[in-house]
Amino acid sequence: MIKLLKFQFNQIEENTYLVYDETGECIIIDAGCSNAHENKILQKAISDNCLIPVKLICTHGHFDHIMGTRFVCETYKIETYIHKEELSNFEQASSYSSRFGINVVPPPIPHNFLNDGDEIKFGVSSFKVIFTPGHSRGGICLYSADARMLFSGDTLFAGSIGRTDLPGGDYDVLMNSIKKLMQLPENTRVFCGHGPQTTIAYEKLTNPFITEIP
Repeated sequence: MIKLLKFQFNQIEENTYLVYDETGECIIIDAGCSNAHENKILQKAISDNCLIPVKLICTHGHFDHIMGTRFVCETYKIETYIHKEELSNFEQASSYSSRFGINVVPPPIPHNFLNDGDEIKFGVSSFKVIFTPGHSRGGICLYSADARMLFSGDTLFAGSIGRTDLPGGDYDVLMNSIKKLMQLPENTRVFCGHGPQTTIAYEKLTNPFITEIP
């Protein structure tokens, strides 16, 4: 059975997730921890629950989602997995974040690339990669049919969608990605990159961007 712990980190209030099963192996999704205090919060949760991190998965490379990448990779000796189209965001994270007055420790550049349909395995569990560009060029979501769970990054939010005015954003592309997510079972729980969780059914019914989809 897949379980998760959620943390809200950094000035942008990004959601970081620890996702694990009965084996104790876990994946970390979007390490947004931005200072020593937040690092300790994440580290304590891993220790208190006797978890073994095996992979760091980034739904995309915007700086608020990767601020803790170096800390996580160096502390737990694990590697980062991204879509290749997000490389430029990793390479430019420090310079881009400085425009917002935020300092980001340069993340290690990933060498593990994910494609649509790939499987992310940990313990006895797995997630399928769904390629969902639009918020950024290489955005991905992670989906488990068995657990009825979707980690949507900044593609889909409760009552909203990802912004498309940042470099690599494209509204029409994003809406095509969201149409793909709306094909998932309605009882799928959606864990977003910011804000509260939701479900596919609730977003179909109430999300103003989605109710207008033909």
